[in-house]
Amino acid sequence: MIVFRPRPGFAFSHPAHAVALGFGAGLAPFAPGTAGTVLGWAIGWIIGGLHAGLIFLSLIVLFLIGLWACDVTGRHLGVADHGAMVWDEVVAFVLVLAIVPRELAWQAAAFVAFRFFDIAKPPPIRYFERRYGGGFGVMFDDLVAAAYALLALAAAKRLFF
Repeated sequence: MIVFRPRPGFAFSHPAHAVALGFGAGLAPFAPGTAGTVLGWAIGWIIGGLHAGLIFLSLIVLFLIGLWACDVTGRHLGVADHGAMVWDEVVAFVLVLAIVPRELAWQAAAFVAFRFFDIAKPPPIRYFERRYGGGFGVMFDDLVAAAYALLALAAAKRLFF
């Protein structure tokens, strides 16, 4: 199967594509998932100053939008979890940032930990990728990577700080 690399015309031809491709972040020629995580960092920084209840509500809305956008875009691309779809990284990293301290060192460590677990995909991440298709599968596996990152950071804080 030949999977085409989306171009800006595709990315902005439908609202779902724009969201799923991170408003262009997923078009990065190298490491689009990392570009999506950077976008998540920017969004997380913007909404991070809100009341905790509003952050939680924002995360639910972003996740639900991602379910729709990734499902539609995956069908249009012909690949359920195309590498250019980065909204899953955006939402998962915003969740991580909602929990870690708003200090640059902790946020940088969270970035590295999240990218590591998102790329390494330790169990049960691959299970969820295979078991659940569509938007839910795309979005949920990155939430598991976020949980691993948060556990690693909590362990580091407990053991070393």
